[in-house]
Amino acid sequence: MELRQLQYAVQIAIERNFSRAAEKLHIAQPSLSQQLSKLEREIGVLLFQRSTNSVELTHAGSIFVEKAQSILDSLEQLKQEMEDISLMKKGRLVVGSMPITGSTIMPYVLPAFQAAYPDIEVILVEETSSNLEKLTLSGQTDISLLALPMQEDTLVYTPLLDEEIVIAFPPNHPLAIRHLNSGKPVDIADLENESFIALKKGQGFRKINVKLCQDAGFTPRIVFESSNMETVQSLVAAGMGIAFVPYLISKRNRSELSPVHLPLHNHPSRTLVIAHRKGRYLSKASEAFIQTMQKVMLEQGTHL
Repeated sequence: MELRQLQYAVQIAIERNFSRAAEKLHIAQPSLSQQLSKLEREIGVLLFQRSTNSVELTHAGSIFVEKAQSILDSLEQLKQEMEDISLMKKGRLVVGSMPITGSTIMPYVLPAFQAAYPDIEVILVEETSSNLEKLTLSGQTDISLLALPMQEDTLVYTPLLDEEIVIAFPPNHPLAIRHLNSGKPVDIADLENESFIALKKGQGFRKINVKLCQDAGFTPRIVFESSNMETVQSLVAAGMGIAFVPYLISKRNRSELSPVHLPLHNHPSRTLVIAHRKGRYLSKASEAFIQTMQKVMLEQGTHL
């Protein structure tokens, strides 16, 4: 059994497709199929059920891939620890990020980090918060930008910043006009009869939204869902409902077609964090990246 065969099996399990796995591994698909068949003959079990349209893990395959991922993760941690001991400045860092939130922060952080550590390669992985937690837990990202609360209690984190949550209205909404004229923040209890647009279930910000409404004494009536906060904002601007929006995102790409963003009474917020798996070796590169993020946020005036 070869190390590369473990890598191949894990990548096939992730992609559920031989062509995509071969592309990610930078090898020819026939070579990938040949190596997998060789591995299956060696260990005497079938790891994947192949059909014309799908590739699915067998029971043995699920166990094998879980153990293989653990082995690969341990090897990567060992490599990082040895690099740190030898004071090597070269390395590779995989950083996970929520797409829209990351797009407001990473353009400041990545150039600053690259300027300070030009020989460290940074791989940016963008996923929804729920998927990102799983990737961080499995060691497929070294560190990840996430928001509290997190579902996985085996992740530990460093607080980055508290980000205020605002409410987005269609431009001509009566409540928006009233509060723009009065200059007063919006009371969430006054939104009980409104139609809400929210992120899909499983995303951390969706849970925060529901809890804000429940704390105000009602359950929000969600009429549209999206996996993308920009789509949520576009639907609000089109008059389809209202939505809670993180402050940093509310400041992006404002135009005549943008919704109206107003502060909420008591100024609720969410906490953005840098998370990694409990017990996982945190490399010097990871520590440096976290320190860079904290420094950049401090310079931007949004430090926790």
